[in-house]
Amino acid sequence: MKYGDPLDPKGLIEDAYQIEEITEAQCRSIFLDWALSLPFGKDSSEAIRNQLSKHEARAEGHPMTGVLQEGLQDMGKPKRRGGWRSRPRD
Repeated sequence: MKYGDPLDPKGLIEDAYQIEEITEAQCRSIFLDWALSLPFGKDSSEAIRNQLSKHEARAEGHPMTGVLQEGLQDMGKPKRRGGWRSRPRD
């Protein structure tokens, strides 16, 4: 492990906080890569909270903090968006 954090083994979130003048769009891209690399079965909301607790206090106003906070808000129950049940019937 690069950074010794099992919830950020690639150090993606850590590195994002180190990049000066990083944009929100860049943070979103990093967040997606980070989220896709979480261990199978790991609760993503718990992982986001973990990263926020590590970084939030020292980086208030950083775009990655905002992206992580949005990630928590969007963690609702998945909604069914297709399939045969959603098609109109005669």
